[in-house]
Amino acid sequence: MAFDVLGLAEETERVYTALVGLPGSTAAQLAAACELSVPAAARQLAGLVRDGLATRATGRPPRFTVVPPDVAVTGMIRRREEQLDEARSQVHRLMEAHREASRISRPDLGVELLTDRTDVSDAVQRLTTQAQRQVRAFDRPPYVDRPGSNLADQLQQQRQGISHRVVYDRAAITWPGRLAGDILASVRAGEQGRVRSELPLKMVICDSRAAIVPFSSAPGGQSAAYLVQRSPTLTALETLFEVEWERGVPLPLADGAAVAESHDDGADEPDQVTRSLLSLLAAGLTDAAIARAQGWSERTAQRRIHRLMSQLGADTRFQAGLTAARRGWL
Repeated sequence: MAFDVLGLAEETERVYTALVGLPGSTAAQLAAACELSVPAAARQLAGLVRDGLATRATGRPPRFTVVPPDVAVTGMIRRREEQLDEARSQVHRLMEAHREASRISRPDLGVELLTDRTDVSDAVQRLTTQAQRQVRAFDRPPYVDRPGSNLADQLQQQRQGISHRVVYDRAAITWPGRLAGDILASVRAGEQGRVRSELPLKMVICDSRAAIVPFSSAPGGQSAAYLVQRSPTLTALETLFEVEWERGVPLPLADGAAVAESHDDGADEPDQVTRSLLSLLAAGLTDAAIARAQGWSERTAQRRIHRLMSQLGADTRFQAGLTAARRGWL
């Protein structure tokens, strides 16, 4: 019974299969071929005509021919797929209603504690891949998985129009190889990235549906995490993200290490090396941290910082930041 999933009974499928090989048959001929009574065969043929699987020719006795199976059966499969899609949508709606009712009667269900490292990693992966509109994140060490391990999935989502906004702690920016290895690649592909000197926690928020927050920022604390469902707690986390986002310094679009060292001090607009350097300075990174982030030696970082401050006519980094902001370089 290959077609029972389409709602065809065994007897109906038997008549239909026989009719495929006997085009132009009468009900009596098909009854003999299928070992059915003539009235039973006639009822099955009437059903096939009604469902668009066969046609009936005028005359006495009437003769029946199947509609080409690739057209008729494919049409039935498509209609069944549409019905299944609608059923899935209804299940999602019912689950949302169920979760909302459960949250009201059982407030403890709004926050779930994940105590296994694998469960935490799987939950992050599941939520981010199910995002429909946007993913927002605070990125800071320590990490459950290797930083950048989800880069391919994120780039694919960004190509599909899913927004990614990430605020990076300066410790994430200075993580060996991260800036050039995956952060700037994400930014060039459409991620909106900003830097803060220090973030209060790390988290991932998917749409406005759920968030993952590590149990602790201490070493080993990322092995357990809170899964926060839609609730006032999630709203508070969203608000915290937006506050830190507004305070963050935008990341440059290009990798400063890949741009030539030469500067045109008389240029009205800074080159990408300068923009990159200003972003990291404004985020509060030290000379050593900037060197690690950009793949420079510390001596090179100090030389470029000194040259930038001279270019801006600033005696301190604070003055350099103010001057750069007035010029619209940040």
